[in-house]
Amino acid sequence: MKLQSLLIFIKRISKYLNSDKGFTLIELLIVITIIAILSIIVVPRFMDIPQKAKVEAARQQIAAFSIALDHYYLDNGNYPTTEQGLQALIEKPTTDPIPQNYNPKGYMDKKKIPNDPWGNPYVYNCPGQHGNDYEIMSYGADGKEGGSGFDSDITSWQ
Repeated sequence: MKLQSLLIFIKRISKYLNSDKGFTLIELLIVITIIAILSIIVVPRFMDIPQKAKVEAARQQIAAFSIALDHYYLDNGNYPTTEQGLQALIEKPTTDPIPQNYNPKGYMDKKKIPNDPWGNPYVYNCPGQHGNDYEIMSYGADGKEGGSGFDSDITSWQ
């Protein structure tokens, strides 16, 4: 029974396709409208993916800095000062307080402190201004303090 129904359906489609009938203007307009509506809904969702990836990359980099800073602290009994900055994680500071047990290999795998995903340097403060020993911050996509959405700050204390 199913095979017979399928054959009838195929014959009808074949008959329709072999006829000289085409699409009417209304059918074309309906299809174009549906495609436009779908693109309005779907495209913006995919447009956010690169920015979301940059935000996550900044969070991961801040986490890596935090781990390196904690290792620095365990070796030396203090965190690098704001003046010494994150650079203290890759080369021994020459300003006070000079670390006495500095790891000769440094505290980061790379020999350069990377910028945030938007190309701006990370902001480092020690002591922190929000009750933390230190704070690391990226100003986000706009490179300015504050903002909302992808322009908002990405911080180590939130």
